[in-house]
Amino acid sequence: MNNWYECKVRYEKTDDTGALKKTNESYLIDAYSVTEAEARLVEELAPFTSRGDLIVSSVKKEKIAELFLSDHEEDDKFFRCKVNFISLDEKRGVEKKMPATMIVKSDSLSNAVLRLKKEMDESLSNYQIASVVETNIMDVLTTPLS
Repeated sequence: MNNWYECKVRYEKTDDTGALKKTNESYLIDAYSVTEAEARLVEELAPFTSRGDLIVSSVKKEKIAELFLSDHEEDDKFFRCKVNFISLDEKRGVEKKMPATMIVKSDSLSNAVLRLKKEMDESLSNYQIASVVETNIMDVLTTPLS
């Protein structure tokens, strides 16, 4: 099982005109601990900082059930999707909804919903899409396979 951390970082970077600009960015990182998540983020972003002023402002553990990434260049946004898995409680005869959070990389909200439906239709579970929201996540850093 993966441990996902949403890390927010603040640093100065050079914009297209050559001027220094303070920027705040969020990243989703697969790590074993908060310490490892912070260290990996600093290591990844160090080459892009102008003066070395890199501040990790928050690290928050996230419960992500599934990640649907994309290799398409136009897919540059990340969407947080809440999906309810529906099961029947046979003792009480009531439907139970078990929520799960998933991240989809896509170019638009409509394409994110289509991608999520396509991926979920391959599963055997009944489901309901509760919400799909665009996030401010810049990138996802996964653990490299060894």
